[in-house]
Amino acid sequence: MPAAKRTSVAASVSVRPLAEPDLDRADEIFRIAFGTFLGAPEPETFFGTADYVRTRWAADPHAAFAATVEGEVAGSNFATDWGSVGFFGPLTVRPDLWDQGIGRRLMEPVMACFDTWENRHLGLFTFSHSPKHLELYRRYGFWPRFLTAIMKKQVTASAAVSGRVLYSGLTAPERSEALSLGRALTGAVYEGLSLEREIMATQAQGLGDTILLEGAGSDLDGLAVCHCGAGSEAGEDVCFVKFGAVRPGRDAADRFERLLDACEQLAAERGLGQLDAGMNLARQDAYRSMVDHGFRTWLQGVTMHKPNEPGYSHPDAYVIDDWR
Repeated sequence: MPAAKRTSVAASVSVRPLAEPDLDRADEIFRIAFGTFLGAPEPETFFGTADYVRTRWAADPHAAFAATVEGEVAGSNFATDWGSVGFFGPLTVRPDLWDQGIGRRLMEPVMACFDTWENRHLGLFTFSHSPKHLELYRRYGFWPRFLTAIMKKQVTASAAVSGRVLYSGLTAPERSEALSLGRALTGAVYEGLSLEREIMATQAQGLGDTILLEGAGSDLDGLAVCHCGAGSEAGEDVCFVKFGAVRPGRDAADRFERLLDACEQLAAERGLGQLDAGMNLARQDAYRSMVDHGFRTWLQGVTMHKPNEPGYSHPDAYVIDDWR
């Protein structure tokens, strides 16, 4: 693109909240951008029936942003608040406008969200083989650490997991108690980590369900927020574990095996053929457990962290997520 044209584009970029009438166009750009970057033959159909744009906008419209050029949507970005942890994405820009500074403009409002929320540990998932992406996010203080494997396995019939409760089946008072117990569990994994917003958004939008594993006492042994099928972040015939964790400490490995079984049970009950889950490779024991359980990597990226610290991605953590 000629320098004069690049200057013209940069001057005409504005950033504003993403509005509901923008969602179709933002979703189209999201698919084309990822599909183009990864060399898909039909970029506009990339991600199939999975939906990241509408689900994340509905979860928190105040944390979704659009970049416009000459009044037309040219890209979008989303911030997510998990208590002491915040992450962002997907950040996508129309391919014909790449390398024009639009990505940097879309970083500004999400960084402001993190300041408002006072998250202590920030992160993102990006392509480990792309110097351009790594350099963009490094400018904002993010640093690449371990690879993250997006893994999948074929669902098989299995025995029912004892003590498994579904959030959708609880009464209102029971849900309130479950959220409190969930905060205690995730807070034990990483101080201040909370999946309350994610659990409630999954339930409110009908995206799937949250698995709760009862322990011997009043505490939870584990939880998993799962998206199921088309229209969620999973896509057709897929159960996607967006987040999963077990109570740390002695016997955490056994609790994790039980959680994996419970997720597969949910997938089978929903008639879904594939179970997807992300695993940061710094959580080496949890990764080995997933491999032993039949999971195999189909996509790999890297998480970038601010500050350059592990957060809850360390060998003792039995956590599932990928920050996509």
